Amino acid sequence: MVAFELSNRKWKLTFGTGTQARRRTEIEAGDFEALGKELRRAKHKLGLAKDGRVVSCYEAGRDGFWIHRRLEALGIGNVVVDAASIQVPRRQRRAKSDRLDGEALLRMLARHVGGEEKVWSVVRVPSEEEEEARRRHRELERLKHERTGHRCRISGLLALHGLKVKVNRDFLGRLEHLRTWKGKALGRETQGELRREYGRLKLVEEQIRELERAAEEEVQAAREDPGKASPALRKVVALKQLRGVNESAWPLVREFFGWREFRNRREVGSLAGLTGTPYQSGDTSRDLGISKAGNRRIRALMVELAWSWLRYQPHSKLSVWYQERFGPVGKRNRRVGIVALARKLLVALWKYVENSELPEGAELKAGA
Repeated sequence: MVAFELSNRKWKLTFGTGTQARRRTEIEAGDFEALGKELRRAKHKLGLAKDGRVVSCYEAGRDGFWIHRRLEALGIGNVVVDAASIQVPRRQRRAKSDRLDGEALLRMLARHVGGEEKVWSVVRVPSEEEEEARRRHRELERLKHERTGHRCRISGLLALHGLKVKVNRDFLGRLEHLRTWKGKALGRETQGELRREYGRLKLVEEQIRELERAAEEEVQAAREDPGKASPALRKVVALKQLRGVNESAWPLVREFFGWREFRNRREVGSLAGLTGTPYQSGDTSRDLGISKAGNRRIRALMVELAWSWLRYQPHSKLSVWYQERFGPVGKRNRRVGIVALARKLLVALWKYVENSELPEGAELKAGA
């Protein structure tokens, strides 16, 4: 067994058998030739057969899954571990080093290989095609954040001079005519910064339109010829037919419904981090709120989608339930209730894409 501690320059390796002494070394990051040599050396030192089975693990992080795929291709059984699921001592001060972390990973790997399922959470590794399919909507998400940042920066620069100007297509044409409270034009440096910021904004907006056009063309092609569309794309088309669900269909499928398999509604809510966190000790019993242990993109998306669902699907059973239970109460309780609605809605959408079970009372878009 071998546990990896990854970094940008070095990989620290901890070898062991679960019962015998451990051996530690380090190699250059990505040097699989050196890894092979260290594996052979470790087998010799630990008295193992040259063709003995090797299992390994590392924590999910910046390096993603290419290391996992490379190890699997070499015949090494690897698991990618959710770092947040690894148990650590609860002392106020605890020792931490790469050596201690490597040994802890190795001990837990031995327990995992021995059949203990709850020792940690293993990350489900997507295929290369499934991972590639997530790139577009994630890039679009980043670009929209950048667009907001550029617009806020322009508004902030103008606010320094007491100006409130709408940032639209003729912004540059109006820039030279803007006047401060003294009746003077904006300074040369300020105008230059505004022009450059506006140029970056237009570039981001053009890239957003390009990505949105590509997504719409893909959906249109799937509608015209469903037989050639992939199962994941057909799910996107199905979700986009619901009122209130538009571009949200892409991340819902690419991050969630398109490649993961759920056995029940609890798994759906748990993976999104929308399930409750009970706390019970002696006579004390309370709920700590949602776990937030799942996919943060889906969790945030579903809260937004729940508000949209109330607006565009007011007569659905879920919307009626929310209004009856949380409508008459204050704003804080409504914000709490929207999380419960998000969980119920996610389960309903899962049933819809898997079994074509339309959420009760929900309406499809005209022409769908």
